Amino acid sequence: MTEKDPNPDLFNVVEKENELKRWLVNYVGEKIQPENDEVTVEMIIDVLSAEFPEALLAVAEENFIRGYQQAMYDIENLDVTEAQKVVKEKIKS
Repeated sequence: MTEKDPNPDLFNVVEKENELKRWLVNYVGEKIQPENDEVTVEMIIDVLSAEFPEALLAVAEENFIRGYQQAMYDIENLDVTEAQKVVKEKIKS
């Protein structure tokens, strides 16, 4: 995933499978009023970021910290040869 190629899950239409999803899809649908009446994950995130940013910020911070911790663990547990291969592959791409 990159800025040019966003996460395809953002464009998934959210089904009203339970009470919370029904409420959230209806709420976002009323706010955004999509032409096809389908609410996507991206639309829900946009509304949450505007109306409840502290919730998304907490999730993003937790995700960042866990990713950073995993990276540190991976670095500590790679042997030097394997680490060099990983770096070379990243540089090529």
